[in-house]
Amino acid sequence: MTRSMPTWRYSIGMFGLAIPINTIRVSTLLFYVDILGLDVRAYGTVMAVYAVLDAVDNPILGHLSDRTRTRWGRRRPWLVIGAVVLTAGLVGFFSAPDTLDGVALVAWFAFFAILCEAADSMYAANYNALLPELFPEEHQRAGANSLRQAFQLLAFAIALAATPVLTTSVFGSEDSPEGFRATAILYAVIALAALLFMALNVREDPTRATEDHAGFLTGAGVILRNPHFWLVGIATACYLVPLAFVLAGIQLYVKYSLGLPVAYSLWLIGSSIVIAAAGLPVWTALVRRRGAPFAWRIAFVFLAAGFVPFYFATSLATAMAGLAVVAVGWSGLLATNDLIQARVLDDDVRRHGQHREGLFLSAFGFFSRITGATAGIGLGSLGFLFGYYSGDDPGPDPGMAFRVAVSVYPFVVAVLGVILSMVIRVPAAGAEIPAAEHAGRPALRPLT
Repeated sequence: MTRSMPTWRYSIGMFGLAIPINTIRVSTLLFYVDILGLDVRAYGTVMAVYAVLDAVDNPILGHLSDRTRTRWGRRRPWLVIGAVVLTAGLVGFFSAPDTLDGVALVAWFAFFAILCEAADSMYAANYNALLPELFPEEHQRAGANSLRQAFQLLAFAIALAATPVLTTSVFGSEDSPEGFRATAILYAVIALAALLFMALNVREDPTRATEDHAGFLTGAGVILRNPHFWLVGIATACYLVPLAFVLAGIQLYVKYSLGLPVAYSLWLIGSSIVIAAAGLPVWTALVRRRGAPFAWRIAFVFLAAGFVPFYFATSLATAMAGLAVVAVGWSGLLATNDLIQARVLDDDVRRHGQHREGLFLSAFGFFSRITGATAGIGLGSLGFLFGYYSGDDPGPDPGMAFRVAVSVYPFVVAVLGVILSMVIRVPAAGAEIPAAEHAGRPALRPLT
């Protein structure tokens, strides 16, 4: 098996992937709704429609990748195309002309949002499929996953924490879109370099390209009949949806709920990133000592618990304290969730004898991709509940609106994640299938 690619070179792909997509997620509300005047209901509708499209394109892209046969490998062509489209889409997303309004503004937003998410899906499906292929043992995966998550956090620090400063102080002002355009170009150059560096140096296992794969419907049917796919997939969404709410609403939470300049979100996001990065080695050590499922469950508890003090925060310091607890859980889930999914994939290989990483992980990707739609629907409800529709029509209490958006909604979803993580019986890691699995034990176990 070919595994000559250095861990750091594989991991840096996550750095390039995280910059564009998280810049879009964290700044969409501020850029399109608060500055350009897009109705928040249109924002929610676009994100909901995308969830339907994404449900189709993710598994199809993964299946096509599994069946691709070129002299450059299965994954590399898709990685290169996805990198170019994603970074070009990032620039287009933040280049909406000032003259656009109404339907034209909605159309521009919808086109580039869908383009960027589709390109992200294309790259992520192939990139994630390489983790179990290049690193087949859980202790190897734990190290590689920890490093790539550290790169992701570094990208967060750039794309999320630095963005408010770059867009409002360096390249533009609080109420101007010009800063976003310059920032998007800068990020696109950095991201493209990292994405192509990983893609052009990847070394796949050539023996897997010789396998005969079942058709799309057959493979999809096997996955959809697997109870672990649904249970772990929904739990994954319960980890990512709360973060999507925070990322989408944090800048307006700072502006309206705390009454501070948007640039102060740097301190909230930056401190959370530092805590999450510092926790990765600790969580990785816990995985190696007690296994991924144990650490995964503990991380969910921290994630949910942190939203309680975050709701009651009234100053930057108390908000940072609440979000610090969330960051501890976030760090643990970064270190463990992909390992849980890899165990489910290993179990599928043991049972069916086929390596369909692209299709399987893309199917899991559906649950992560619906996070944007879920957050969009939740944020869209702020108009009905609190009267917030845009920066031009913020309603009587936008502070409470965004306090609910970044703490109450995430708390409810995270609690569901805690419950699911406790009852899911995660498959064993490794090449040998345990006797208990042969005996047909159920996918759920009692709460303990």
